[in-house]
Amino acid sequence: MGRLLIWLRNNVDGVVALVLAVVVGLLAVLDVISVDNVNAAVLLVLALLATTLLRDRHLSAQAVRDANSVQLLYGPEIGHAHTLARRGTEQWIFKGGTGTYIRAVTLRECVENARREQRPLRVQLEILDPTNEALCKTYAQFRSSLSPEADRTGESWTTERTRKEAFATVLAACWYRQRFTFLTIDVGLSTVMTTFRWDLSSSCVIVTQDNPNTPALMFERDKPYYRDFNRELVASFKQTKQVPLSRSEELPLSDEPTVDQVRSLFQLLSLELPAAFTDRDVADIVRRALQPRNPY
Repeated sequence: MGRLLIWLRNNVDGVVALVLAVVVGLLAVLDVISVDNVNAAVLLVLALLATTLLRDRHLSAQAVRDANSVQLLYGPEIGHAHTLARRGTEQWIFKGGTGTYIRAVTLRECVENARREQRPLRVQLEILDPTNEALCKTYAQFRSSLSPEADRTGESWTTERTRKEAFATVLAACWYRQRFTFLTIDVGLSTVMTTFRWDLSSSCVIVTQDNPNTPALMFERDKPYYRDFNRELVASFKQTKQVPLSRSEELPLSDEPTVDQVRSLFQLLSLELPAAFTDRDVADIVRRALQPRNPY
């Protein structure tokens, strides 16, 4: 009965037209009503049918627009979409793991484009908290479960690598911030691991996964869901532990930051490096921050 009521509600105009046509037809056969009344009833039925057709056409058009609001990207298409998204963008919002690709490609190119065009740039990065060892271990296990072999950087995912990559993203944010006056950059540290990566520019939002065999999703700015994802990323960032990057102004960084500078920087930011990290490990963080390898 419930299904029947739902069907009747969704098709009320067609049901009314059908019932009206049947009733008028029976009355005409029985000579109960005149020809003029029959003609008027026919016109009414046609009007109801026309309304039904217009409604169905509108719903079909809406369905087509919704289907076209998302684009599936495969393989090289993903990198090409990121390249187009970086051109002329005035903002970049990222949420993901450690920000490895952000350092290797996105941040550098966005800053270079903004500097060349002499315009401001706003960047918001949400990454894993490198001081949370258990969280970094969980992320490393997840990445290793997808691909036990080394990625294109020549490394496999371990807890130590995860922590270094996240620390390197914070260091890169400070380094670029000191070198481009019109860069506004914020970094938030999340206590929750995500298996998706969100990259939102002024023109689109691209959603990818750490599994390279999975297609990416792209939503353009003038299509549904762009604004929804933007709102989601802002709300998510507000729940993170935000790094006080402004404190880095107290410690100017060299073009090639020294180990002592990096240790002092993270102390200023209240992000203590693990006690087990040697000077060699700190130097490795500097390399990952300023000379990162593209993992894709």
